[in-house]
Amino acid sequence: MAITYPLSLPTVSGIRSIVLRTMNSVGVSRSPFTYKEQVFNYGGQMWEADITLPPMSRDDAEEWVSFIIKLKGQMGTFLLGDPSGATPRGSASSTPGTPVVNGANQLGAELSIGGLPVSATGYLKAGDYVQIGTGSGSRLHKVLSDVNTDGSGNATLDVYPSLRNSPPDAQAVSVSDCKGVFRLSANVSSWSINEVVIYGVSFGAREAIA
Repeated sequence: MAITYPLSLPTVSGIRSIVLRTMNSVGVSRSPFTYKEQVFNYGGQMWEADITLPPMSRDDAEEWVSFIIKLKGQMGTFLLGDPSGATPRGSASSTPGTPVVNGANQLGAELSIGGLPVSATGYLKAGDYVQIGTGSGSRLHKVLSDVNTDGSGNATLDVYPSLRNSPPDAQAVSVSDCKGVFRLSANVSSWSINEVVIYGVSFGAREAIA
């Protein structure tokens, strides 16, 4: 059976812990004599993650082991989000509206969206997530400031990472259960099995950027 990427995470024995990291391509040059610095921002931004699963019996663990092997090291991709952030803290959790990209040619650290409830205070809260695109085009962004909507149901979001590619106008935007496309951070994967046949599985991942 052909494998189609990105894969979805197995549903057995959910993630025990996840460490999320923001990666920024910033260089700093410091004089060894005066200690004055020059800072160079090259604009690159991406997610990295370390995922640890709970101790598992073989029945549950083998689903995760097979998932990891299917990725073939860094070749394959999978969908990953922040499990604790699946539900927004803002009013979007109960009244999301129908969020869509509002306008073409958007790039950078701001995203304009429409289709929201009108004049909503705290529609999204700082730290909530949005997802642009689906499948292999899914992109995970964190909202950096509280979001209020205007009288037309529009809002501008400060997001991380910055938009690398301009999403099409009217493309759907998800505000719940948001995910992005990731790949393993290494080509070698391993898991442990102890004397009572309890498995330990963990792996690193980084955002897949086309």
